[in-house]
Amino acid sequence: MKTAILVDGGFYRRRAQIAFGDISAQNHAIELASYCRRHLNSHGENNNELYRIFYYDCPPTSKRIFHPFLQRQVDLSKSDLYVWMNQFLDELKKKRKFAIRLGKLAEEQAHYTIRPEIVKKLCNGKLAFSDLTEADFCIEIDQKGVDMKIGLDIASLAYKQQVEQIILISGDSDFVSAAKLARREGIDFILDPLGAPIKPDLFEHIDGLRTCDKAYTTH
Repeated sequence: MKTAILVDGGFYRRRAQIAFGDISAQNHAIELASYCRRHLNSHGENNNELYRIFYYDCPPTSKRIFHPFLQRQVDLSKSDLYVWMNQFLDELKKKRKFAIRLGKLAEEQAHYTIRPEIVKKLCNGKLAFSDLTEADFCIEIDQKGVDMKIGLDIASLAYKQQVEQIILISGDSDFVSAAKLARREGIDFILDPLGAPIKPDLFEHIDGLRTCDKAYTTH
């Protein structure tokens, strides 16, 4: 069975951070490639052939954004995340059978905000505003074009009959319409939410659910 693996990069990086902590861009790229190929040899499907791994993400922003806690502009191009993300994308481009699909970040809407778990502590009185630190803030910045690229590739793979199976690594329910289309075209559609829970009604729109590493399911 010829298989295409589609990876929602933003989702994957968040889950990998929780499961493995901070690792180098090079090791992270190796881990992702190894993880994807494990899908080809799981659940008795030992003869699956990899068509291609499609990785969807956005390049990091170099924008300067005002930080309300520091009371100054922060140059994101000098951040560790900016350097790490560029290195990570460069490493993936060198991997065999990888196709990188990049969207854009909504930079004009980017801003710093208080982390949700910190907001809860502030509201229930467990934390005072005077106790806030720089670490209690995070950047809010949305991706543009990533979901559309995933949907278009699923449709293209299905209509052209380039593969017999699609494995989507994502926790987003926006894929449902594309999954239904692929299944109508006879594609075996597998969802890998990396151990994250999915809505019960999503099961009717996929042919299987699997996660290939216990490190994700324990978080």
